Amino acid sequence: MEQINCIVAGAGVIGLAIARAMAARGFDTLILEAADAIGTGTSSRNSEVIHAGIYYPQGSLKARLCIAGRDMLYRYSTERSIPHRRSGKLIVATDETQEPVLAKIRAGAAACGVEDLRFLSAAEAQALEPALHCTKALLSLSTGIIDSHGLMLALLGDVEESGAMLSLNTRIVSGRVDAGRIVLQTVDTASGEDFEIATSRLVNAAGLGAVALAGSLEGFDRQFLPTLRYAKGNYFSVAGRTPFSRLVYPVPEPGGLGVHLTLDLGGTARFGPDVEWTDTLDYRVDPARGECFYAAIRRYWPELPDGSLQPAYSGIRPKLSGPGEANSDFVIQHAATHGVAGLVNLFGIESPGLTSSLAIAEHVAHILALEQR
Repeated sequence: MEQINCIVAGAGVIGLAIARAMAARGFDTLILEAADAIGTGTSSRNSEVIHAGIYYPQGSLKARLCIAGRDMLYRYSTERSIPHRRSGKLIVATDETQEPVLAKIRAGAAACGVEDLRFLSAAEAQALEPALHCTKALLSLSTGIIDSHGLMLALLGDVEESGAMLSLNTRIVSGRVDAGRIVLQTVDTASGEDFEIATSRLVNAAGLGAVALAGSLEGFDRQFLPTLRYAKGNYFSVAGRTPFSRLVYPVPEPGGLGVHLTLDLGGTARFGPDVEWTDTLDYRVDPARGECFYAAIRRYWPELPDGSLQPAYSGIRPKLSGPGEANSDFVIQHAATHGVAGLVNLFGIESPGLTSSLAIAEHVAHILALEQR
């Protein structure tokens, strides 16, 4: 049986960042990925936004890791020449009843350490974005956008340069906790060949499959398995360039941040995501859902042309809270919680997971380094 010092399950942005952090600390590291390429799941189906850390409860992992990760991500992207831009973001109230929500958002963000939000009047916001309709806005200067695939390729380059390895088409079928180590039963999805591999450290960064993976480990107490819910977010695009140079977000709605406008690095606008609760991993976008987008978008962009929206793509968030429930925090479980030495489970790593990725990696590597002592 092969044995390796550290295995990371999942080659999305979180798994790659963690593998990079572990390999940099001298751990012999292997990434196992069921797909035939890196970042084919949640990591490639998001808005590619670098979040400022605005919306999360004070003291939460999301708040702490987003703010730390934001700064780390800007530095790393600059050092590695990963395409990105501090585009800025406007959070807008489209009628006077929403204005108190902006004040609440600003106060909550300040409590978490986000100090660069400032109020704009309607005239000030429209001076920045003439096509925008609002009664008041918050300007976030530290929000940006990034080429997420460029980021993942840079992380993979660091992983391989550090001597760590990536095994694609490798699905973990099951595992067991065995005499201080974790033994994984895997299968090569291309050839069908199966093999066992043992490790003293397993980082479960399997995203939408993380709860199922933890549940497949014999010797892991099932009481520590959360209930995972799929929140599908559909995105629509507009042909050609839009008259906006910054991201535009309405006030948040239950389950998400509302149908907002994001831009890619080429200036193409995408609208979304909405919130569609589902039980299946179906990424098809129903064109009919676009009809609901028009009214939401026209609250802040009244001149959106009829018939201009077209289906773009969708993503599914691994949420730990359901409809009508308060948004849950990241869950990063380790031995102090579940009692299995060397096992770290990452559950519910949704937005702002991309922004937080480097900080999450440092957090996990610190946990495992402490366990080694």
